[in-house]
Amino acid sequence: MAGLYFEEFEVGREFHHEFSRTVTEMDNTMFSLLTMNPQPLHIDAHFSENTEFGQRLFNSLYTLGIMIGMSVYDTTLGTTIGNLGMTDVKFPKPVFHGDTLKAHTKIISKRESKSRPTQGIVEFEHTMTNQRGEVVASCRRTGLMHCKPKA
Repeated sequence: MAGLYFEEFEVGREFHHEFSRTVTEMDNTMFSLLTMNPQPLHIDAHFSENTEFGQRLFNSLYTLGIMIGMSVYDTTLGTTIGNLGMTDVKFPKPVFHGDTLKAHTKIISKRESKSRPTQGIVEFEHTMTNQRGEVVASCRRTGLMHCKPKA
């Protein structure tokens, strides 16, 4: 698998994920409606024209999902057991249809699990930027990771 085992994570290591994603109106509308979110800021162009943004905002929970998803191949693909939590979720700039997003990850901390001897806990700090290099999202995520299998 492409993901890293607990022992392979180094505190302070940074990943600048290669994948980028241009988000679309269809992405925004489908995600908003599939998650039962009728917020007109996401799905109503006429309503949104009269807001301070002048257009629809891309759904922030989808932005969060894309940011974390972009990190998986380089960090946790096949080596994670699960997410334990997310904190400090922030959206300092809006995302709009047509924006191209890139994700970045920094390893903040790690420790062996006290109750699971073959697992460890890693804290990730994710940030997402748009095509202008502006930070549009960030969060800290804690993951429970597999240790390297014994040979």
